[in-house]
Amino acid sequence: MRSTRTASFLLLVIVYLAFISIGLPDGTLGVAWPEMHQSLGLPIGMAGLLILVVTLLSAVSSFVSGPIINRFGTGPVVMVSGFATGLALLIYAQANHFYWILLAAAPLGFGAGAVDAGLNGFVARHYSGRHMNWLHACWGIGATGGPLIMAYAAASAIGWRGGYLIIGLMQLSLALVFVLTLPLWRAVPPRPEVAEESHLRNPPTLGLRSTAAWLSGAISVLYVALEATVGLWAGSILVESRGVGVREAGQCVTAYYGSITVGRILVGFAVERTGNRRLVRGGAVLALAGAVIFAVSQHLAGMAVGLVLVGLGFAPVYPGLIHEVPRRFAPEAVQSVIGRQVSGAYIGMASLPPLAGIIAHVSLEAIAHVLIGGIALLIGAVLWLDRLTPPPSADSPSRRG
Repeated sequence: MRSTRTASFLLLVIVYLAFISIGLPDGTLGVAWPEMHQSLGLPIGMAGLLILVVTLLSAVSSFVSGPIINRFGTGPVVMVSGFATGLALLIYAQANHFYWILLAAAPLGFGAGAVDAGLNGFVARHYSGRHMNWLHACWGIGATGGPLIMAYAAASAIGWRGGYLIIGLMQLSLALVFVLTLPLWRAVPPRPEVAEESHLRNPPTLGLRSTAAWLSGAISVLYVALEATVGLWAGSILVESRGVGVREAGQCVTAYYGSITVGRILVGFAVERTGNRRLVRGGAVLALAGAVIFAVSQHLAGMAVGLVLVGLGFAPVYPGLIHEVPRRFAPEAVQSVIGRQVSGAYIGMASLPPLAGIIAHVSLEAIAHVLIGGIALLIGAVLWLDRLTPPPSADSPSRRG
């Protein structure tokens, strides 16, 4: 028993580090691109194509990850994906032509999608909701740290190539840790409520062809589309439409992302008592209230409060939906459903934010109202999913919906 607890703890540390590593490359291109496109002789708009390719490949990888992970196990898949993303970043560091960048986008996208789906699925089956929320807070740490590393590198003698070299070596080092700790992935048992599902009065039996399985993926598309759209366009709304200073707008957007990260840390302390479903529903309602406040506020303080409430409301939604999958679906479908959710997240990231750019040509303020409608739609979809998948048991507080 003690050895199992030790393995569980050590592996949890590794999983946290892995999710930090997922976030590391996410914001680096935006920091590196001003220097990068000049040194490679590329149009500045080419970054959009590169982001789109990586995002779509990550979506494909996540979507098909279920059968692969079920066949080979989470540890080996995460290990191979870690090497793939590390090597891709090293290619970035050495590339002297855009074709090499596009070539590296394949292992970067496929590797990131597989790691994302694999780790989410593993934590959903083996750890509590607390750790699922803290896992996604770790992504925020990586997404903050990556741009900082790149910013310091780009401002120094090593330049953007040195920044990608550092981050690539960090990824490869973590992949090596995966190699050395492969036995741990098999030593950690499923969390008790997952292991006991077959003994419940009404164990989950829904499979991949169910309406609920497709709805789970669709909700992820919608949620991440909304989250990314707020992050991308809130600053422009504040500056271009409402006359807020650039510094103040930047602080508001930073507060939005910070509230998501802090919110997930706080949710980790409450989820075992409150339950995923209640936190997801409550968070979506809080986000709707924040979006309304942001849309109607005439003063900067109200706009900032609105964005913070949106971030705090968004905090439990994505982790809670993923962690609840083992209680909604049959065991053999769990990893594939989570793969669909992660794939949907990448699709959402690549869809509404660019579409909002088209809306911005008509009215930036219209984006704020689109967000209100989108969050209301999100609430309806979550309620529908809860009706389609009633909780298998309500015997203990940790299993309440």
